Amino acid sequence: MIDRFVFTAMTGAKSAMGQLATTSHNMANLQTPGFREMLSSFRAVPVMGGSADSRAFVIDSTPGADWTPGAVSATGNPLDAAIQNEGLFAVQRTDGQEAYTRAGKFHMDAQGFLVTSSGLNVLNEQGLSIQIPVGSQDVVIQPNGTITAMLPGQKFETPVTRLKLVNPALHTLERQADGLFTSTENLESLDDIRLVPGSLEGSNVSAAQAMVQMIAQNRLFDLNIRLVQMAEQNSKSAGTLMSLSRV
Repeated sequence: MIDRFVFTAMTGAKSAMGQLATTSHNMANLQTPGFREMLSSFRAVPVMGGSADSRAFVIDSTPGADWTPGAVSATGNPLDAAIQNEGLFAVQRTDGQEAYTRAGKFHMDAQGFLVTSSGLNVLNEQGLSIQIPVGSQDVVIQPNGTITAMLPGQKFETPVTRLKLVNPALHTLERQADGLFTSTENLESLDDIRLVPGSLEGSNVSAAQAMVQMIAQNRLFDLNIRLVQMAEQNSKSAGTLMSLSRV
């Protein structure tokens, strides 16, 4: 019985630590544009094996993200863009895989490629990297995702390409270690997603709520550690009683 007590308390403490790590990660991204709060929860998993039908342990899991929109603030940068309501930008990860993000903080590199703040190529509606001819002037992202520019030798703004904007079913998305999302489906660019040019969407993490969660998770961890200590004391007491019974 003691070992079951310890095992249950130990898994509870381990899961509380996992949830605390998730909340800390959210807190660290309070100022990250377009960040989506990671959600975490407990779930019971039955112990398999003989005479273990009634036993279960607890694990923490991250079932998804909170897709509540973050606050939009103006930046004045013509290459910044925030998505109104639902939708995602498409970018290319370092392994060549297409991924998706809400962060619209873009700039042009030395070769004229439109890239994210971390240097990943932004994709157009054909799924190709966006390259603006070097020397172009007044490069601007329009509300429908079209990128216009005054090309070298021209006097008027010309549409160059259009951002790939997608709106996948949320259950098909999986968050990767780099913070981007990938989808289990092949997604096509949509025409009905609208942008707010010259603006950025902030993180949707609430600092006050995250602090409350951290306090609760610390208390849960301490509670489970005290249960482990109590089980150790009970084991020592039982050992003492057994020793006395043999005298």
